[in-house]
Amino acid sequence: MEAIAVLILTGITFAVTAPIVSSNPCRPALCDVNIGPEVRFPFRLRGRQPNRCGYPGFDLYCNRENQTMLLLPESGEFIVDHIDYTAQAVFINDPDFCLPHRILNFSLAGSNFRGAYPRNYTFLNCSSDYLDYTGSHYTPLFCLSGRNHTVLSMDSRSSGMQIPETCRPIGSVVVPLEWTLSQFYWSAMDFREDLELVWREPACSSCETLGGVCGYKGDPDSNPYPEIGCFMPSNSKSGLPRSAKYGIIIGVGIPGLVCIIGLVCYAFGLIRAFTARRRDSSSISTRGDLPVTIFSDRPTIRATNGLDRPTIESYPTTVLGESRRFPKPSDGTCPICLSDYEPKETLRSIPECNHYFHADCIDEWLKLNGSCPVCRKSPESSVGTPCFSVSTSSSSLTAPPDSR
Repeated sequence: MEAIAVLILTGITFAVTAPIVSSNPCRPALCDVNIGPEVRFPFRLRGRQPNRCGYPGFDLYCNRENQTMLLLPESGEFIVDHIDYTAQAVFINDPDFCLPHRILNFSLAGSNFRGAYPRNYTFLNCSSDYLDYTGSHYTPLFCLSGRNHTVLSMDSRSSGMQIPETCRPIGSVVVPLEWTLSQFYWSAMDFREDLELVWREPACSSCETLGGVCGYKGDPDSNPYPEIGCFMPSNSKSGLPRSAKYGIIIGVGIPGLVCIIGLVCYAFGLIRAFTARRRDSSSISTRGDLPVTIFSDRPTIRATNGLDRPTIESYPTTVLGESRRFPKPSDGTCPICLSDYEPKETLRSIPECNHYFHADCIDEWLKLNGSCPVCRKSPESSVGTPCFSVSTSSSSLTAPPDSR
């Protein structure tokens, strides 16, 4: 029972901490309905969303061409091409389409972002005959080049490469380029890809993975440290969010499964106990040291009530002589009181079976039971032959006159 209680409490706790099933008070915004990323928490589109809809340092804005823009404190403004809320990554590029020029003085200081896949490059200013030096390790940067010079980019890890005599280094830069398959080989790049920046706080990746949207639970204007929650769309096709379903499964399904297993075990216990009782009953009928109930076709001797006094007195009596002679040696003891017969004691016998008893003993017996205490024969239902018959006359059991 304690384990079931723990499981139920765990499920309830998980369900309570699950994402809130309600609409986010902050709706997503766009600079252009046809192009551009959807802006939602932690980002905020200035002029189109209130302050409570964004996290500090994640403000975006729309330029005259309705492009979504991000301003980095040390590097200026960039176009936001895409936002991956699950990976917590934003992809930016230069509005003038000359990213190498922006990279020469690129810095993420003062912002909430860092480079996802930083790589080191060296820029070279070479003479116009750059074609002699282009290849897998050098890439011309046309937006920085002119009629009399060419700017090349070289992977800084190519330490074995020598700088051509007609080239001079401009500077080394750290570029957070978007990861592509070509970067796996660390080849020279022409910087046509976006810069990929990532953030750590606020951590909304798990909420986005579940299909929710992060947001403040309260008003950040009235609370300097508002708590961030995960809001699930109320019009979700699946009804309950996945995490809420997991909470229900843990809080209800697992305890229910434990109860079912307990009921099954209890039922098996009852079956085993019933089987054991039947097995014991079967073994009793075959064991000699235990009582056995045997049914036979022999007639049942009906028990009778005690006999009346005249009937009892009609049974023959005998006064035992000194010789104490009986047809069988085993007749020398009264079966009722288990005392040996003594001379001059009066004995009474039952005619149906010729069993002898003390007259006082058998008289009391027959008052209560109308059958022989030895063979259970009675005058009313006598079956079979007597145990033994006494053929001697009563005088043979009486002592001779000289012995009295």
